[in-house]
Amino acid sequence: MAEQKVIHTDILIIGGGTAGCMAAVEAKERSPKSSVTILEKAHVDRSGCLAGGMNAINAYINKGETVDRFVDYVRSDACGLIREDLVRTMAELFEYGVKRVEKWGLPILCDEKGDYIPRGRWNIKINGESLKPILARAARSAGAQIYNWIVVTNLLMDQDRVVGAVGFSLRSGALYVVQAKATIVATGGAAGLYRPNNVGDASHKTWYSPYNTGAGFAMGIRAGAEMTSFEMRYVALRTKDTIAPTGTIALGVSAPQINAKGERFMATRYADIGGDGAPTPYRTYGPLMEMKEGRGPVYLDTRGLSAEQTRALRAAYLDMYPSMVLYWAANGIDPAKVPIEVQTTEPYIVGGHCQSGYWVDVNRKTTLEGLYAAGDVSGGAPYKFVSGCWAEGVMAARAALDGMAQSPLPHVPESQIRLEEERAFAPLKRHLRHGVTPPDLEARLQKIMEQYAGGASTYYEMNEEMLGIARTHLAQLPTECEYLVASDLHQLMKAHEVIDRVDVAQVLVEHLSFRKETRWPSYQTRVDYPKRDDANWLKFVNSRRDKSGTIEMFTRPY
Repeated sequence: MAEQKVIHTDILIIGGGTAGCMAAVEAKERSPKSSVTILEKAHVDRSGCLAGGMNAINAYINKGETVDRFVDYVRSDACGLIREDLVRTMAELFEYGVKRVEKWGLPILCDEKGDYIPRGRWNIKINGESLKPILARAARSAGAQIYNWIVVTNLLMDQDRVVGAVGFSLRSGALYVVQAKATIVATGGAAGLYRPNNVGDASHKTWYSPYNTGAGFAMGIRAGAEMTSFEMRYVALRTKDTIAPTGTIALGVSAPQINAKGERFMATRYADIGGDGAPTPYRTYGPLMEMKEGRGPVYLDTRGLSAEQTRALRAAYLDMYPSMVLYWAANGIDPAKVPIEVQTTEPYIVGGHCQSGYWVDVNRKTTLEGLYAAGDVSGGAPYKFVSGCWAEGVMAARAALDGMAQSPLPHVPESQIRLEEERAFAPLKRHLRHGVTPPDLEARLQKIMEQYAGGASTYYEMNEEMLGIARTHLAQLPTECEYLVASDLHQLMKAHEVIDRVDVAQVLVEHLSFRKETRWPSYQTRVDYPKRDDANWLKFVNSRRDKSGTIEMFTRPY
């Protein structure tokens, strides 16, 4: 039996990333006497998607723009389907969050009049290498109690109400039992469901944080929360090998896409879908088709940049992706003379760029009493980026405070804690020679998803037969999870990451199968239903898993 640490708190925040830190500050400043606890799998100073920094705030209402226009833009960019109430309420709080973080020390670039400098229509430029430490410092200064290196394995339930969570320490192995009046899940999305672009030692050179493994989704799925839009996966267009963001080049220095023949293909070959101004899924689909049809590789044409533009480009990458600059230096690449090759990534489940996640109300309350969701784990509102995650952290904190005031003291049966302790530590207790290691099961999961559920090697395409095969193979994996072994606490964490991704993958395949259209090409390409069908599918595909493990699929109206 592990050493047990029991913590009682008013608000528990699972995940100390972008949304989690902002939620903690908002809760403590609005209710200083309330106790707020963060459980973070890594270290809050450099955890989550912002660990390496950012060079822009990618969602902001610049001068001359309005919230209404932003909602219209996001609806168009998401191919006509969004939760407009969620997008609107987050957009209304963009400025609130940005101004707060600027006050805490974030350098935002301004012109001679003191106005923020735009980078594209909805972006503003920042020097954000230290963005995550700034957020962590603010959460600590506000008085939040932060526990680093805690792997949360499951939610605690009082009948149908969420009343906290259970996890273990990566340092001591102690079991943490945190009972809370309100819980906010802010763990980010899911990487690692599909085989990554790079292999071996470079397998973690991915676009999305490889340590965001769908834990927040999985614990909600197991508890019976309603989920939405998992089929709207995110496939990013990124620089070859380094997988660095391409917006820094495309927006920063206005570099167009060209194919191997030097053709600016988006404006001509894909003019019917908007050309260079097409919705984001099509801006991935276009270069993907160029490569599939033999006109690749595809590049961002940076040739002819001035010395000042080249310097600014390198400086921008140093704020968020320094390995890009190191790659250029190590390989003798001058972006002013050589176009930058790009490629598509493996699919991710991300509620910030797309809208996969918990089905929430306008206050970011989930369908489970006592549970709120913010950031990449919250569904229905794409185009969040950093500022949208801050906005949802603020809204979730405010709602949690209101809900907490009406909540009875949680009651958690000791038997529930013991069962979760047994489940959490089971891989450590199994004989290493007679079990399955986390890397082996991870490889099995990724192979199934890659080959049958629309991976990069199939050009993200799928049909009902392929998804049926994926469903059959995935059904075997929960049993195989019962044979997972771990030699130490780090491997125990890896075991739970695989378990969580299996639960997420099963829900994802059901979503991909249920939507009988292609609404987001490359994100969700059904070759047996190749057209967008607004007459029948302008609605949300949702799911709920019951206690037997059966996944119920249904729709919600637009």
